[in-house]
Amino acid sequence: MFDRPIAISLSPNTKPDDVRQAASSLLNIYNWQKGSWEKKVISWFKKYFQVNQVYLFNSGRSALYCLLKSFNIGPGMEVIIQSFTCVAVPDPIIWVGAKPVYSDIDNSLNIDPAQLTQYITDKTKAIIVQHTFGIPAQIHMIKKITQKYNLILIEDCAHSLGATHQGKRIGSFGDAAFFSFGRDKVISSVFGGAAFIRNKSENLKNLSNIYSSLSYPDYKWIVKQVIHPLAFFFILPLYNYYLGKFILYCFQKITLLSKPIEPIELTGGLPSFIPYKLPNALARLAYHQLKKLSLFNVRRQAIARFYFRQLKDINNIFLPPDNKEAIYLRFNILVKNRDKLYRFFRQYHILLGLWYANVIDPAGVEFDKIAYTKGSSEYAEKMASLSLNLPTYPSLTDKDSGYIVELIRKYADKNNRR
Repeated sequence: MFDRPIAISLSPNTKPDDVRQAASSLLNIYNWQKGSWEKKVISWFKKYFQVNQVYLFNSGRSALYCLLKSFNIGPGMEVIIQSFTCVAVPDPIIWVGAKPVYSDIDNSLNIDPAQLTQYITDKTKAIIVQHTFGIPAQIHMIKKITQKYNLILIEDCAHSLGATHQGKRIGSFGDAAFFSFGRDKVISSVFGGAAFIRNKSENLKNLSNIYSSLSYPDYKWIVKQVIHPLAFFFILPLYNYYLGKFILYCFQKITLLSKPIEPIELTGGLPSFIPYKLPNALARLAYHQLKKLSLFNVRRQAIARFYFRQLKDINNIFLPPDNKEAIYLRFNILVKNRDKLYRFFRQYHILLGLWYANVIDPAGVEFDKIAYTKGSSEYAEKMASLSLNLPTYPSLTDKDSGYIVELIRKYADKNNRR
C-alpha cells in the first residue's frame, strides 16, 4: 500500500512545506485579507510575463469574468471558446450577458483554427484559447484570425503556466491572459487566479477600475481554503483505508472544505463567491508554489517522457501529441472502453482523471443552460468519450508512475488475449 494514494485530483501539488505555509497563514489572522504576499505574487507575474499591471482574483473564473467586463463584452455579443472544456469557461461569458459559441477541437485537444471562421459572425467579440493539459494551441494561426476579424484574443492559461510555443511563454500572445491557481492546477492556492491585459490602455483602465471596486472574501471563505492543505495532510495517508474518504465526506458535508464547482454553476448561475480579490492568505500559498514552478514543470515533463517511452507500443492506447514545449498538467491517453480502464485502476485504489469526460465538465452540466447543443462538436465529443488522464503531479514518484505503466500493460495484455 502506498503512503500517499495515486489520485490525480486530491490536492496533488501539496507537500509538507506547503502544509507549513498553510498552518502559518492560518495563524496569522490579521493578514488574511490584505498583506505583502499579494504584492509578491503580482511582482512575480510582472517579471515573468513582462507586463506592467497584474490583477489577482479569488479564482480563474473571477479573473475571466472581470476581463470580459473590461473589454465591454455583454448582451448581444458572442465569445468563441472550445468544446472539451470545463463549465468554468462558458459561465463567465454567460454572467456578463454574452453567448458562448463552441468550436470543435483538433488532435491536440485545443480549439481547431481550421474551423474557427465558420463560427465568426458580426456578433463575435472575442476568442478564448485554452491550452489544454498544458499543450500549446496553434496560437499563431489563431492570432492571425483574430487580427483579420478585429477580435480580442484571450489566452486561458489555467493548464499552461510555464509552457512555451516557439520559445515564447504561453500567455504572451493574446491581448489578455488569465490563470487559475485551483487545487489541481499547475500551481495551487486551492482557489485563486490572475489576469493581465497587454497594450490596450482603455481596457486596462477598465480592469483597474473593476478590480478597485471588488472586495476580499469574508473570513469564513478564506478559512475553508487555507484549511484545505492541512486537512489533506491527514486525509491522504488514510485515503486508501476508507477512513480518509469518510473524513473528506464529513468535512465537505459540514462545508468545512469547499468544492471546486458549486451546483449553481452547472446551470450557468453565478455563485456567491465570485468575483472577489485574492486574499493575502491564499496569495501566500500561491507565491510559495510559484517559487517551485520550474521544478514542478520539469518533473511533469520527465513523467510525461517516461509515459511516452513506456506506452508507445501498447495496442489500442493512443498518446497525446509529443510536444517538447508542453508541460503536461495531465497526460491524456485515448482508449476505447475508457470507463472500463478507469474502473480497473479503481480496483488498485488508483484514481485517474476524467477531464473532460462530459465534453463540458463536470457531470451534471445542463447543456441547454450554457448554450451547448449536443452533437455540435463531433470530434470533441468523441475525444471526451475516449479520454483518460494519467497523473504527472510533482510528488508522483518513479515507483508510482512505473506501477501505472505496469497496470496499463496488464490491462492491455488481458484484453488483447480476448
